[in-house]
Amino acid sequence: MSKSPAHQQHPEHRVAERRVDGRMTVSLNGEIVADSRDVIRVDEDRSPPRFYFPRSDVKMDKLQPSDKTTICPFKGTARYFSLSAGGKQLKDSVWSYETPYDEHADLAGRLAFYDDKMPEIEVRAT
Repeated sequence: MSKSPAHQQHPEHRVAERRVDGRMTVSLNGEIVADSRDVIRVDEDRSPPRFYFPRSDVKMDKLQPSDKTTICPFKGTARYFSLSAGGKQLKDSVWSYETPYDEHADLAGRLAFYDDKMPEIEVRAT
């Protein structure tokens, strides 16, 4: 792992992580695909809150790896998955930072869902 170049160049940019108290679920068209009491909430400037679930609490058989990757200058390289559940398939709707920068090491391997861009995905506290 390494230090984030963006955090060093833009120390005013906020990317705050905190553990969520309680249980959270993710569903697609009513089918539960994640259920966890070990979720990390990320609040980043100019972005909606994101919730990162451990893989052990996600139905991994509902995810198909994608060829898509993106680079966040604050967190690192994200790898994407398509999600199939509830009779729908949503391309590139889930992502993970496999080896994030040091500042976000707690996110390594966790999965986040595009609930703001894809209204069929519901992320909620239960």
